[in-house]
Amino acid sequence: MPRVSQDHLDARRRQILDGARACFARHGYEGATVRRLEDATGLSRGAIFHHFRDKESLFLALAEDEAHRMAAVVAEHGLVQVMRDLLAAPDEQGPQGHPADWLGTRLEVSRRLRTDPEFRARWAERARELTAATRQRLLRQREAGKLRDDIDVDVLTSFLELVLEGLVSHLAMGLPATDLDRVLDLVEDSVRRHRKGQG
Repeated sequence: MPRVSQDHLDARRRQILDGARACFARHGYEGATVRRLEDATGLSRGAIFHHFRDKESLFLALAEDEAHRMAAVVAEHGLVQVMRDLLAAPDEQGPQGHPADWLGTRLEVSRRLRTDPEFRARWAERARELTAATRQRLLRQREAGKLRDDIDVDVLTSFLELVLEGLVSHLAMGLPATDLDRVLDLVEDSVRRHRKGQG
């Protein structure tokens, strides 16, 4: 039997994650049945669970994948950019990596964190990764003289993470997103260092 290349395995795994992301975003964790996962990925149950032990493992892998993506955005552009990406088109289902799909996954993560202690323990490591990325970004901004220096970086990190959680909850409730870009401008401005004479 010919050996399957690592590139092929990686591509298949990515295909499963991309399809599952849309499926979980649309139907939630409970509603993402194996049949729906098959439809969303275009693969059989055997192919899906060859790569992931069960639906729980698939969802956690997806959540971890999203956390890595977020950490990459944070490292490059900051946590406020993650929030701006969510506002780009919060009500649309789009292509791979679209903010709407990420939001759906993030809402499921939030729900499971409240109700599933085992998931909460497994997720803690990913949450630490995002916190570390945010903190490192803020430290770099402070060294560059762009971040206010009268408040501890850990406090600013917690502040931005709370704003993100609030934004996710706001969008989850279907509340209007009008003017939220201006709110994020205010959030960004509140952590920025201001020179004397600036209003």
